Amino acid sequence: MGISEEKASLRTRYRRERSERYLEHSFEHLADSQEFHKAKVVASYISYADEPDTTALNLALIKRGKILLLPRIAGKDLEWVRWDGEQSQISKAKKIAEPKGQAVTELGDVEVIVVPALRIDRCGYRLGQGGGYYDRSLPLFSAFSIGLIHPDEISSEDLPREPWDIPLHAAATPDLVIRFQR
Repeated sequence: MGISEEKASLRTRYRRERSERYLEHSFEHLADSQEFHKAKVVASYISYADEPDTTALNLALIKRGKILLLPRIAGKDLEWVRWDGEQSQISKAKKIAEPKGQAVTELGDVEVIVVPALRIDRCGYRLGQGGGYYDRSLPLFSAFSIGLIHPDEISSEDLPREPWDIPLHAAATPDLVIRFQR
């Protein structure tokens, strides 16, 4: 079995496990962590289904005066749009909610990027949903990267890796932040 097939098999398994055990948690506490506290510009995402919920975190960041960028799909890539917390500026296509408005062209000011993940291993490598959007986006950022996961989604075994996979700086559960050595 090749790496792509192994990743696909793990995604199926991890999605099933997540749906069987999903509990809603808040990640708002991250807004007070050191990296978020000192950041002026944060890139996050709008969670859906049984992903860790980003709603409270995103609103807490805006309330604390942070500039918040959210992604939307543009072909095979993500583009980033500033969001001020106004729900009328969000559109929904199928199950994915995305911000409306002008895309930001300069991402160098982003100091923290929040990334979705199905699993993260002890070295910071993540397994995402399989679209490759974050694999293509992460190299554009020099920001501190943190993946959101449910409490039981840190893997003690290395996840399969491909040359384009980039390790995250940290993983967050509802109760803790795990920072990885890089």
